[in-house]
Amino acid sequence: MVVVAGAGTGKTRAITHRIAHGVAAGEYVPQQVLAVTFTARAAAEMRTRLRGLGAAGVQAHTFHAAALRQLQYFWPQSVGGVLPNLVDHKASLVAEAARRLRVNADRATVRDLAGEIEWAKVSMLTPETYGAPSIQRDPVADLDHTALARVYQAYEDVKADRGLIDFEDVLLLMVGILEDDERVAAQVRSQYRHFTVDEYQDVSPLQQRLLDLWVGTRGELCVVGDPSQTIYSFTGATPRHLLEFTRTHPEAQEVHLVRDYRSTPQVVHLANRLLGGRHPERGVDQRGTVWPEPLELIAQREKGPEPEYHELPDDESEAVFVAQRIKSLMQRDGVKLRDIAVLYRTNGQSEALERALSAQNLGYQLRGAERFFQRREVREGLAQIRSSARNAPLEQATQLSRDLLASLGWQRNAPTAAGAVRERWESLAALVALADELDAAKPEGEHLTMESFAAELEARAATAHAPVVEGVTLASLHSSKGLEWGTVFLVGLSEGLMPISFAETQSDFDEERRLLYVGVTRAETRLILSWSLSRTTGGRGRRRRSRFLAGLAPATGRESVTADAAQSRTRRSAAPVRCRVCGTVLETPAERKLRRCSTCPSIYDEAVFEALRTWRSEAAKEAGMPAFVIFTDATLMAIAEEMPQSPQALLAIPGIGRSKLERFGEDVMSVLVDLR
Repeated sequence: MVVVAGAGTGKTRAITHRIAHGVAAGEYVPQQVLAVTFTARAAAEMRTRLRGLGAAGVQAHTFHAAALRQLQYFWPQSVGGVLPNLVDHKASLVAEAARRLRVNADRATVRDLAGEIEWAKVSMLTPETYGAPSIQRDPVADLDHTALARVYQAYEDVKADRGLIDFEDVLLLMVGILEDDERVAAQVRSQYRHFTVDEYQDVSPLQQRLLDLWVGTRGELCVVGDPSQTIYSFTGATPRHLLEFTRTHPEAQEVHLVRDYRSTPQVVHLANRLLGGRHPERGVDQRGTVWPEPLELIAQREKGPEPEYHELPDDESEAVFVAQRIKSLMQRDGVKLRDIAVLYRTNGQSEALERALSAQNLGYQLRGAERFFQRREVREGLAQIRSSARNAPLEQATQLSRDLLASLGWQRNAPTAAGAVRERWESLAALVALADELDAAKPEGEHLTMESFAAELEARAATAHAPVVEGVTLASLHSSKGLEWGTVFLVGLSEGLMPISFAETQSDFDEERRLLYVGVTRAETRLILSWSLSRTTGGRGRRRRSRFLAGLAPATGRESVTADAAQSRTRRSAAPVRCRVCGTVLETPAERKLRRCSTCPSIYDEAVFEALRTWRSEAAKEAGMPAFVIFTDATLMAIAEEMPQSPQALLAIPGIGRSKLERFGEDVMSVLVDLR
């Protein structure tokens, strides 16, 4: 049987009741039933439910746990001797392999190399087959395909030299024993006669091979999954086995679970519309698997609030908005903090949220990631900053912190690589951005010193480490799968984060859409979606909201900001503004300032624009402030295009308020007069 079960449709309840019914009816002997899932938490929950239903003897394990139990039992009789020790983490072995090849690999690179080796092994590729030209993989840490194959082989050599095996070896060795030893295969099939596999869309080729050997030629197999929740392709998972199940097993029954018992009709409607925007004709993965027509969920709960959409000027404002809204929900509506989750695409997004929640004295817990101030790169950065603060306490922090953190991997531009390298950079970039923010908040003529920066970081670290019993869950979208909360905030829904910047193919974009769908369907009652226009406070606002929100969110979002100045700025831009060239509604602040799309031709005189930039540079030096604080490039372009004839006309240009007009208006008009 194959059960295609949509999000929130009660699949765990359905499959545990199916097993329990089989036991109660005498069809199953509990000890001969093996239920397989993908996390230890899910397996423990399944065992608990089965015990409550009178099926206590049923075995429920992850693939690795079940295979390890079998390997430990059969190794002495099938292979002989003592089973090699199992290594918990690959990092030290991968690092040793890299050293043998004289490959420079820091902690982040080692983690990415380990991930690539895991992908190769669950895809059943040896170092030789991985290195074949037909295997197309992106470089890792500037290592080409051939170099990665050599690292993979060196890793296997290190393991062999030390007499160790890893978690993938557990599956590979058990597959080998079952294939080579018919006595063992017969014994396993005699022990386990009925199989249930949950989250079947996440099965890797290696896990599927092991499952085939467990089941043999029998038809006692029930699989459960949802192709629209396939979000682990980067680990080797593929929904192909789920989608082709009835072709592989023509006698199988197929059941669809579409009644959503978790979420309100408003949340379910949004989830259905989100999946409805996919491109099935182009969404083909590397194995040729097409994303099929998704299940259309049918809500079973009473109506609830409509999903909210909020556009904020920058990441800091977005985090503050989230924290303030959570506090309001707690105080005014009695919502428990443990019933609230804030979900994001990358772990590097948590720092601003941690800081904002701490400022509101709201407890939180990080799921699937270390706390920001416990991350190794952050602790290393803090150590560098503390040392510098002792030796040069009065030095300006903004530039010196950049120099210090550059030695740990920070650079001005974000790395294009995914994984640990990107996460490490984001953590260090958050420290750099914090230094800039604190410096900008200083009175005119003063700067943030290393001593005060170190003290501020110590205070923030202490707040973040406070023990939390009742707290908001902060989690990446990937780590939220299988969980649910009454209220869910989905933050950072801008291009570059959702979809992630390194998504290139239609298959990549489809997986990002499914990831967002997983986030949406975590919400039971209240769903709040937000994005920001700039990474840093005072930034140019070049971000666009996620393409996945097209047709879902209002044209400009329901804008929310916390600072009075930001509120004034967003109110001015809330009304739809159309491009003066093509008539398209403009979405970004920069485009609204110019009153044209960024792709439409410019009509300003380059000489005027350069003269304005020269004036701005001189004014910034004289005022001791960054140039963009006076006017952004977009505002200067708008001035050059409009060529206002009077101060009142200058005031009509977005980005120029009364205070800036009073301070800089006369100088700007003088520049324009000289150029007319």
